[in-house]
Amino acid sequence: MGNASETFILVSRISKENDFLMGTIYTVFGVLSVLGNGTLLFVAYRKKSTLKPAEFFVVNLAISDLGMTTALFPLAIPSAFAHMWLFNKITCTIYAFCGVLFGLCSLTNLTVLSSVCWLKVCYPNHGSKFSSSHASLMVAGVWCYAGVFAVGPLSGWGQYGAEPYGTACCIDWHAPSENSSAMSYIMCLFFFCYIVPCTVIFLSYTFILMTVRGSRQAVQQHMSPQNKITNAHALIIKLSVAVCIGFLTAWSPYAIVSMWAAFGNPVTVPPMAFALAAIFAKSSTLYNPIVYLLFKPNFRKSLCRDMAQCKSMFCACFCGQSSPQKGVCRDAHFKDECNSTRLSNGLPENHGSCRHCPCPASPLGHGGHCEGHSPQQTARILKGSMHSEVAVSQLSNELQSDFL
Repeated sequence: MGNASETFILVSRISKENDFLMGTIYTVFGVLSVLGNGTLLFVAYRKKSTLKPAEFFVVNLAISDLGMTTALFPLAIPSAFAHMWLFNKITCTIYAFCGVLFGLCSLTNLTVLSSVCWLKVCYPNHGSKFSSSHASLMVAGVWCYAGVFAVGPLSGWGQYGAEPYGTACCIDWHAPSENSSAMSYIMCLFFFCYIVPCTVIFLSYTFILMTVRGSRQAVQQHMSPQNKITNAHALIIKLSVAVCIGFLTAWSPYAIVSMWAAFGNPVTVPPMAFALAAIFAKSSTLYNPIVYLLFKPNFRKSLCRDMAQCKSMFCACFCGQSSPQKGVCRDAHFKDECNSTRLSNGLPENHGSCRHCPCPASPLGHGGHCEGHSPQQTARILKGSMHSEVAVSQLSNELQSDFL
């Protein structure tokens, strides 16, 4: 890669069929990552005033994953389909820089998150003092830590180059065999950006699990220890463990293959091994949104609420265009019918999601407006001096026959 003409000689070292498969997988990963992380950031923005300090790291992880997706995938996908690197040397260097920066940021972010969980669970008196300002400072530190190792090859410490399989760029894993500076960079990178984070994550969650076990035993013995964790803490721990396991599972194959090339004979490493490891590594951008959007209750509820609001706004717009009586679905009478209440006689009055108002359920309604909807027969129930109204269909068979 010594001059501009050489950049177009970077042809793939794997078969066209495998490149096509890689391009297809990257396309699927890219779409899912943008949708998942974008949705997670949208939900976090909507509930920004209620975000817990530990959730700052969840948001930061989504930002780094989305950054990796938008910076790398648009270049990797066409190169894989074209069976060669399609861009110049400068683009290759930028691609490698972004890959290292966002990848190390995600790993460091998970390491700090595990430490925060350890502090909150094992030392609750200190963990309760962990505030949003502390979280913001630590997030900034995460980016600085990752930036040091990402800038290293740009300043002569280490080297960026083509991936061994030929259609992407990253750290030049062949350089350590020829350059002592590159060897020192790889050793520091492997120790401080893989061994240390993995050790911290493992020890943090080991201590957390030990504390949780001790707390459960104390509860079973009818004691009230000071370090008893709450359900919210337990949930964030489980989700954090799930994300960490997914991330480390995704990046470990690439770390192993890279160390094989850096400290062994690079010629003996099959290009396909690097290609498969790269696929696993890029799948790490999917785990964070899947875990938090599907399994974290407050994120899931916020997402459902926002989607319901968007749907109601869309339906209101659609109803307004198709019906001469705009805003009829927002009448207070129909709002009351949409609420689920329980009458004094114990019968539930739950009409679903605005079943008496056709607009939200069906934009076209019956005849174009709410008045066209056939009214439901109701009966007035008198109990003592109180009376209430209930749908006839909700009465018992005997009462229905009496009423009819």
